[in-house]
Amino acid sequence: MFKAIYLTRDEEKKVTAEITDLDEADLPDHNVEIDVEYSTINYKDGLAIMGKPGVVRSYPMIPGIDLAGTVTSSESSNYNVGDQIVLNGWEVGESHWGGLAQKSRLSSDWLVPLPDAFTTQQAMAIGTAGYTSMLCVLALEEHGVTPDSGPVLVTGASGGVGSTAVAILAKLGFEVVASTGRPEESSYLSDIGASEIIDRNELGEENPRPLQSTRWAGVVDAVGSHTLANAIAQTNPHGCVAACGLAQGADLNTSVMPFILRGVTLVGVNSVYEPYARRKLAWDRMASDLDPEKLEQMTQVVSLEESINVAEQILQGKVRGRVVVDVNA
Repeated sequence: MFKAIYLTRDEEKKVTAEITDLDEADLPDHNVEIDVEYSTINYKDGLAIMGKPGVVRSYPMIPGIDLAGTVTSSESSNYNVGDQIVLNGWEVGESHWGGLAQKSRLSSDWLVPLPDAFTTQQAMAIGTAGYTSMLCVLALEEHGVTPDSGPVLVTGASGGVGSTAVAILAKLGFEVVASTGRPEESSYLSDIGASEIIDRNELGEENPRPLQSTRWAGVVDAVGSHTLANAIAQTNPHGCVAACGLAQGADLNTSVMPFILRGVTLVGVNSVYEPYARRKLAWDRMASDLDPEKLEQMTQVVSLEESINVAEQILQGKVRGRVVVDVNA
């Protein structure tokens, strides 16, 4: 038997989340079995646990789009008993039972070997949020954005994606401008590497002009909606905007003008289905480009039971940085 957060939905479509004891025999039929050590609470997990529509595809479900742990049984030639692995995405926690549990059974195709530089707890301090931010940084680099190009804007900077992006970009030598709606987090953002902190209202024009005064060589955006539209309108000629989130909304009120007249590139970053080589590159880069001390500064650890309350807090924008879940606490 093992403990898990178990989501059920009644006939009136009300979702209930509770800690439940489950039998290993109930695990899905995949080829690698794992003792989970740590998971996380991401924004998407918060939506799932609080019963918001659009995340969980079927019930009952174990949420948790991330996990790290040790292989206990494998029918795959790629993984052996005792190997430590990390999992991000692949609809785990949405269509497949996820990481907020003490046991998991997953497809070997979805896994990445845990880099030697990280413990399983550190890997979950990174999680999908950090992995996504690394993919955004790779996108900026691949489109010619360097530390000499000028300031890079990070929106939603107090959140998981934003915090990790700030820390990575700062270590790489970029001038990082952090946008946040939580001025009380200014010291925290400075500590993890932000050169300047701006209020999100500076990107708050809801019907923005498509071309504004240029400010940014690159942008990592986890917010979407008019924040993204304003950021695009302020991006330098031949700059790059990496968009990976929609916390503010999925709409985008802009025009083709920034892309045609300034040659701005908008890159969408979807961490869920990245091929193995890309996922491994991102994790290998984080092993060298993410300061472990900064990672610790942006991380809190909670128990499996406490994570249900954290899910509500993360939707309310009350969570700073990353939340690691010790599933055995």
